[in-house]
Amino acid sequence: MIRFGVIGIDHRHVFHLIEGLLRAGATCAGYLSSTTDPRVLEGVRNRFPQLRELRHADELLQDPAIDLIVTAGVPSERAQIAMAAMRHGKDVLTDKPGVVSHAQLEQVRSTVRETGRLFAICFSERMIVPSVATARRLIADGAIGEVIQTLGLGPHRLNQAIRPAWFFDKSCYGGILVDIASHQIDQFLVLTGSRDAKVNHAGVAHFGKTTPEDFEDFGEIALASASNGARGYIRVDWFTPDGLPTWGDGRLFVAGTEGSIEIRKYVDIAGREGTDHLFLCDRSGARHLDCTHEPITFFDQLVEDVKQRTQSAISHEHAFTVCRLALDAQAQAQARAQAASERSR
Repeated sequence: MIRFGVIGIDHRHVFHLIEGLLRAGATCAGYLSSTTDPRVLEGVRNRFPQLRELRHADELLQDPAIDLIVTAGVPSERAQIAMAAMRHGKDVLTDKPGVVSHAQLEQVRSTVRETGRLFAICFSERMIVPSVATARRLIADGAIGEVIQTLGLGPHRLNQAIRPAWFFDKSCYGGILVDIASHQIDQFLVLTGSRDAKVNHAGVAHFGKTTPEDFEDFGEIALASASNGARGYIRVDWFTPDGLPTWGDGRLFVAGTEGSIEIRKYVDIAGREGTDHLFLCDRSGARHLDCTHEPITFFDQLVEDVKQRTQSAISHEHAFTVCRLALDAQAQAQARAQAASERSR
């Protein structure tokens, strides 16, 4: 049986990390109760009242019976938590982004090589979304031919009044392309069958009227596959209106040589009830697929990876490539913004 501990409960994503592992048959040894967001601690207590609260990370790191450390800490702290865990002989599951700088990426990569431990990142907008799992299956079956382009939209609700201070500090969250767009980079690589890509364009901006001027609330990336020429466009932002009944109208469009797929992950605006709507258009016509019953396998695969020392849930190569591309895009966007600022002086 796999046992895991949680160090870092600063983001609500920790809820689905814990729940997913418990459903996959893992046992939780406890969680570190310190947090920058008391609402998250309250949420963990309410959702998982059976779990032990701990005050010291060493209670988990030094326990030889714990196999896996899970973290959804402040993004800038996740790499250090992960490296400490690996050096104590633990595998790691981290919320995205796993790192917020190129230096952290190289340090984590080096630690993985030195320790031989597993380092997995949960890109939840693919890994726990049934409609994306359906799209992967359809693409693998040749339903739309060769994928030539993806368009990923990741709008989010700001909820400014309840965000912790680190949320608005770029040194903590890494920039909008590192923080959010890593989801869409992950999806582009997987759905186009690409091992790597080139960032052809990246940009960030601030449009909000109530947030700090250096807070990035809009970002975009244009990608090109390094292997098959497929293209990708990504748009992320913090402008989901309060009237939407969910946190964001996440959408994914996939163009193929013989058809297309459109996914409305979380809501079909003024349309069908529920989540995970997929629209497939091919030679036979156009149809809607309800994907809510598509199985989610990420956590089951991860548990098996920990047991078997495999990388079926997510490979190190893929995780590190997504991180590098997000960091490269962020750096390119910041350089572009800096150059524009200097020209306007």
